[in-house]
Amino acid sequence: MAKIRPETQLVHLGRNPKYTQKGVNPIIQRTSSVIFDTVEEKRHATQNRANSVLFYGRRGTQTHFAFQEAMTELECGAGTVLYPSGAAAITNSILSFVSSGDHILVTGSAYDPTQNFCDKILTKLNIKTDYFDPLIGAGIAELLRTNTRIVFLEAPSSITMEIHDLPAIVQAIRQQAPETIIMIDNTWAAGVLLKPLLLDIDISIQSATKYINGHSDSMLGIAVANQRCIKTLRENSYLLGQTADPDTVYMAGRGLHTLATRLKQHESSGLTVAQWLEQRPEVESVYHPALPSCPGHSFFVRDFSGSNGLFSFQLKSRLSQQQFEDFLNHFSHFKMGYSWGGYESLILGYQKEDLLSMRQYDFQPNDGTFFRIHVGLEHPQDLIDDLALAFERI
Repeated sequence: MAKIRPETQLVHLGRNPKYTQKGVNPIIQRTSSVIFDTVEEKRHATQNRANSVLFYGRRGTQTHFAFQEAMTELECGAGTVLYPSGAAAITNSILSFVSSGDHILVTGSAYDPTQNFCDKILTKLNIKTDYFDPLIGAGIAELLRTNTRIVFLEAPSSITMEIHDLPAIVQAIRQQAPETIIMIDNTWAAGVLLKPLLLDIDISIQSATKYINGHSDSMLGIAVANQRCIKTLRENSYLLGQTADPDTVYMAGRGLHTLATRLKQHESSGLTVAQWLEQRPEVESVYHPALPSCPGHSFFVRDFSGSNGLFSFQLKSRLSQQQFEDFLNHFSHFKMGYSWGGYESLILGYQKEDLLSMRQYDFQPNDGTFFRIHVGLEHPQDLIDDLALAFERI
């Protein structure tokens, strides 16, 4: 059989007849207790509880199994663990592999809550975190220690959008410290635009709150692991009490079926808006991985199959507080909000000091005010008109 294309794959993921029971979508199965009719049936469930067999509600139901199977196939892994949020997926993936006295390396441009977890929680457990420049490439080898347990990546970087040279980083780690676990926050790529496990990364983590759900109405985290890591990740996450409710999991599974179509529209509209911003006289730089000016663009072209609607831009000058508020307070279509990946367009603003507080490497931006935007599914010209009025206000 010929290899199917991503659009077709996403339509069929998670629709195994054993989960759909003659329907189009998997059933929503809500339960805590699972009833066993015989001692042998209970023994079988106990022995196979990690293998999509009903055992106890927190281990998952048919709804969970369908989505886990879908994500495992999508990300080319050996298994998937679910969490109540993307942040929980990150923190519990890390906790599953570290012990007191360990050392981890984290990209200095990581999602802010990832940094806060390392600095405020791991330090109390006597686990040392060092941060590195996202463009370090093979230079990561110089930072590895004998007790480095994890290297945590994120591509593209939060807000500043740098792209790692993933093969160079992975090769350097495998040559010098082959037992080190490599993890990546793969939320931006939604498991579609980048396949980390095919690059010999061990665990791909996502906030399914974002593009997979796509409608800004639920929270869910995912970690897809390879064969060497899935058992430890699954069992430790279970011991840490991690679970996800079946209704949210169902919505995420439903979101997968339209993900390819939505991503293409986000990508098209996002590029249209980004290219318009590049021409604005007030704009210093547009940080969009698909644009040649973005740091690590060549790595993006090599490793990713496309882009989406999330990117940033920086002005040539710093806005006063009044200008900052005038710019952000009066949009018709862009709304201020922290999450992204839904159908709606969003915007957040940062001054230089805000940005520097979230960068743990030698990052030297100019003084210009910085904005992160998510281009939703509105018509791109309406979004451009909305931004044009914002520029007029300042």
